Amino acid sequence: MGSELETSRLALRAWRSSDCAPFGRLCADPQVMRFFPKLLTQRESAEMIERMQVGIEERGWGFWAVTLKSSGELIGMTGLSPLGVESALPCTPMVEVGWRLSADHWGQGFAPEAATRCLDFAFNELKLPEVYAFTSLLNSPSIRVMQKIGMQDTQRDFDHPRLDQAHRLARHCLYKVTVEQWLEHRHGR
Repeated sequence: MGSELETSRLALRAWRSSDCAPFGRLCADPQVMRFFPKLLTQRESAEMIERMQVGIEERGWGFWAVTLKSSGELIGMTGLSPLGVESALPCTPMVEVGWRLSADHWGQGFAPEAATRCLDFAFNELKLPEVYAFTSLLNSPSIRVMQKIGMQDTQRDFDHPRLDQAHRLARHCLYKVTVEQWLEHRHGR
């Protein structure tokens, strides 16, 4: 089934069929999806869950469902994803860290908490030398999370290959953290 991770407040776990409805609502929320090209239908969200779960089953890690330990409520996803050269993104092949949380759980430190746990896993369990993250230059909330978790701007902004260059979200930043930077960030707190 793959690894499952915990923090003091969160459980990062495999996906369940009961996650489809709440994840579908999250991916159809215009506020949550404002830095993504489009809202997802319930079917598209369910297909995304299926792809994420297959990744976890095949590798033992991926994008996990994020739930509150106190209630079991699904609040989003976070995790790691391998990206190959076929993605046409800079620095591939690479492993990215990413997150998407429901709007009513923003501002409580859940994204950095979950992403930090994923980076711990990436460096301590997977022994990766570096991890990347990327987002639209307009997505200042995610950029702040990247900075909070110790990632550095690579200064290699790029146009996302799946978006038209004229699209308002096309221009992306690329952040990275190496294992050395991660250790320094973790011990420098």
